[in-house]
Amino acid sequence: MGTLPTIIPNSRARFNNSQEFDVLPRVESCKSVREMKQIHAFMIKAKANRAPLSFRLLCAKITSVLQHVDLVSSKEIIFSYACFLVKLCGQNYVFNFNSIIQSLASCKNSFNATMGMYREMLLEGFFPDTYTIPHVLKACSESESLREGQQIHAYSIKTSLASNVFVKNTLMRLYAVCGIIKSVEKLFDEGPDRDLVSWTTLIQGYAKMDYSSAIDAFFRMNWIADEMTLVVVLSACSKLRDLNSGKKIHAYMDHHKIGVNLDVFLGNALVDMYLKCGQIDFARQVFDEMPTKNVVSWNSMISGLAQQGQFKKALDMFRMMQNMGLKPDSVTVVGVLNSCANLGMLELGKWMHSYINKSYIKADGYVGNALVDMYAKCGSIDQALEVFQAMKRRDVYSYTAMIVGLAMHGEARRALDIFSQMLKMGIKPDLVTFVGVLSACSHAGLVEEGRRHFEDMSRLYDLEPKTEHYGCMVDLLGRAGLISEAQEFINKMPILPDAFIWGSLLAACKIHAKVELGESAMEKLVEMEPSRDGAYILMSNIYSSANRWRDALKWRKEMKKRNIKKTPGCSSIEIDGMVHEFRKGEKSHPRSKELYKLLQVLTHQLRNYGLDQNFVWY
Repeated sequence: MGTLPTIIPNSRARFNNSQEFDVLPRVESCKSVREMKQIHAFMIKAKANRAPLSFRLLCAKITSVLQHVDLVSSKEIIFSYACFLVKLCGQNYVFNFNSIIQSLASCKNSFNATMGMYREMLLEGFFPDTYTIPHVLKACSESESLREGQQIHAYSIKTSLASNVFVKNTLMRLYAVCGIIKSVEKLFDEGPDRDLVSWTTLIQGYAKMDYSSAIDAFFRMNWIADEMTLVVVLSACSKLRDLNSGKKIHAYMDHHKIGVNLDVFLGNALVDMYLKCGQIDFARQVFDEMPTKNVVSWNSMISGLAQQGQFKKALDMFRMMQNMGLKPDSVTVVGVLNSCANLGMLELGKWMHSYINKSYIKADGYVGNALVDMYAKCGSIDQALEVFQAMKRRDVYSYTAMIVGLAMHGEARRALDIFSQMLKMGIKPDLVTFVGVLSACSHAGLVEEGRRHFEDMSRLYDLEPKTEHYGCMVDLLGRAGLISEAQEFINKMPILPDAFIWGSLLAACKIHAKVELGESAMEKLVEMEPSRDGAYILMSNIYSSANRWRDALKWRKEMKKRNIKKTPGCSSIEIDGMVHEFRKGEKSHPRSKELYKLLQVLTHQLRNYGLDQNFVWY
């Protein structure tokens, strides 16, 4: 054994108080079993058991170092050494075993070592107590080892330890982690000894399986909740979009003055709950009142606003985050890319892509998927393909984003090729994937291929087609001129057709001048969505194409009678990082006069090239 002159004093000297206190911090700083053994050897030579601090406590200090040791490579050495320590630690063996079991249970991947020490304790003839059992159960919970946990539960019943509230709580936690809520409820109902941990564990168990029961349990609780309990129940409210319960919990916090300074985790949970429930103003108020905000706080606001369709506000929040000097993480990146995709902000999206590369964030998984979606929606389909092909790991969402993006750009064949690659990789498509596939077939007029993919949904992949899939099939048949077949398809649908399906049929009637069938589809649409402006305009155009001007005028009058206004067309363009929006007839843009003059020039030039004299571009 080598020497450690910087750690170990003269080993020939008798171990005194000052030396003992000098060794303790060095014990705590140990990083390997070898160093621990060197210090231990010195303690034995110096007869440390005669020092004021007992040798047993010093050895318990040594075991705390086990938390810093790599258990994967050293667990056998650690276990044998821990057993050796126990036998040298003095007379109070149960205390010694408990100290080492606690240290082992605190380590990651320590289940086998902890259970080994527990078995060693039993083999040596010592009885575990109310301090031993919870730590062993903690190791069982961490590894979700239900069988061993049930054996310890049986032992605790035989030895009457199960009635101890500390033991009961750790048993409840084990069953909650393993998803056996009935056992959690049974333990909770046994006996009157319940504390806040008992209630929190019950609520956590419910929150994994039944959010409503978790919220009900919270309102039945006869203890004042702490921050941890509130975070769990607020998360349940978020999942259920239960604003009423969420507000009651917020009022409960104010009443009991919990989180007066708004703990960052509790604040994040409140922000998330309000955003999931669509209450942007409340979320912003809570966010502004938080004295401390971390990256998760900003991510909650950015992602939450994006999910509510408030993309501009999400990007404003991102800029504020940058001004605060906080470094965005992968969750931030996804929220920003989602906003860029929906606003068509390609330049900011490219900047985020550059940031991802510079920050060594892997463009795989949800980050890669968000990049593909952003480039596709911003019109850069080739860059979307580059990102997709560079991804080392692709899942169903990666392939779906690429298929939908290609279909949206009219690249039907390429979309179907990607779909074929996906199947060869053994990745099962989902419902959204088939929306992209059927849309691609529709845009390319691939009727037979579309039929086959529609049938494969249920036949090969056990996916029940939804309304949007039936709508895609109606659109596919209608575009191909198979109007009668499209009508028959609707009549045979196992679900009631909605406005989307009747709208697809009406659009097909416009393309192929099927006036009577268009009238029938229009009747259905008016019943379902009497305020849908597009249907009235489409039907009016069908009549106009058939030179039935009076009927066309009738639908225009009907719109006026119902006070239905046509939604103005809108387009946008990004220049130097700023998005400019334009609506038909709008003149609010600061450079609108210049724009309209340019449009007049372009219109004049196009007419000179033989465009219809009735053409008007503004």
